[in-house]
Amino acid sequence: MLQPLPRSVLFRSFLRTFLLQASWNFERMQNLGVLYVLSPALRVFYTDADLREAYHRHMAYFNTHPFMASPVLGATISLEQRRAAGQEGTFGVEDFKSMTMAPYAAIGDALFWGAVRPLAACVALFFAVKGSLLAPIIFLLAFNLPHLWMRLLGFMRGYTLGISVVEIVQRHRLPDLAIRLKEGMVVVLGGLLAYQAVATCRGAGMPAGWGGAALPLVFVFVFFARKGASALLLLSLSLVLLATLFQVVIW
Repeated sequence: MLQPLPRSVLFRSFLRTFLLQASWNFERMQNLGVLYVLSPALRVFYTDADLREAYHRHMAYFNTHPFMASPVLGATISLEQRRAAGQEGTFGVEDFKSMTMAPYAAIGDALFWGAVRPLAACVALFFAVKGSLLAPIIFLLAFNLPHLWMRLLGFMRGYTLGISVVEIVQRHRLPDLAIRLKEGMVVVLGGLLAYQAVATCRGAGMPAGWGGAALPLVFVFVFFARKGASALLLLSLSLVLLATLFQVVIW
């Protein structure tokens, strides 16, 4: 049975994942960052010519989502440890990295860029519209806590489980989670807009029920959206109409 790496080495490699994107190049993307993350562990496993060969091995092309890179790199350290001990299986380090980086990039983009970040912004807007200075803090907490959890837990699980970490990611059904978070974001944003409509009507001395006058317009936009109209165009028209309406009401 392999002896686990010292915690200090794992901790150094984990901290280096925050600098994964510190050095990019157009040919091999994140490969320098990957080598920087793996270097503390590789220096434990190899020396001299073997170490140079390991370094050269991880200079290959690599590109994935920076948050989802943690389970990949944690598992890579585990595979390198087995390789150094002569226990490498049929699934090599290079194969694992090349097969996981693209799917994990897609998962990370949908989950963190497309769901967690917009949802965190919508939650923070509730505080911003009230003039609270907590808004940026709420946004940073709501966005950073999930990705820090993924970085730390993903890295440690990757090292502990090796290539089996893929099963953990599949079990959590992260693509489905991204869809549910996007749906939650729409609900939160709708609630915020409804609150703003009521507040605007009251500020103008109008009954709050006048906010419902926008419902036919909403259904019109939904109709055109179903017909394949550009989402950006519909959003732009909505903002223009709402801004015009509010200016008329306030005036």
